[in-house]
Amino acid sequence: MNFDENINMLSMAFYQVLLISGPILALALGIGLFIGIIQAATSINEMTLSFVPKVIVVMLGIGLLGNFFMVGLVDYFNFIFDQVAGIGEN
Repeated sequence: MNFDENINMLSMAFYQVLLISGPILALALGIGLFIGIIQAATSINEMTLSFVPKVIVVMLGIGLLGNFFMVGLVDYFNFIFDQVAGIGEN
């Protein structure tokens, strides 16, 4: 493998990280913003009011999107293992 192929593998890894973590982080950001607006409007500054809904929404998001995450990771690792297996053949 040359330098360009290594950089391509690394960029694919970063893309997979963004693809896996992006939806969960977007859910946490959205619910945090929503709860923050409600807290600002009502002047309620309770820490658990923002923490508990985030945990619940993130867990639901992981539960609903878990299959998508696993399929993406399995496909990526199958590709990487095929590339590693093919190194000695050239």
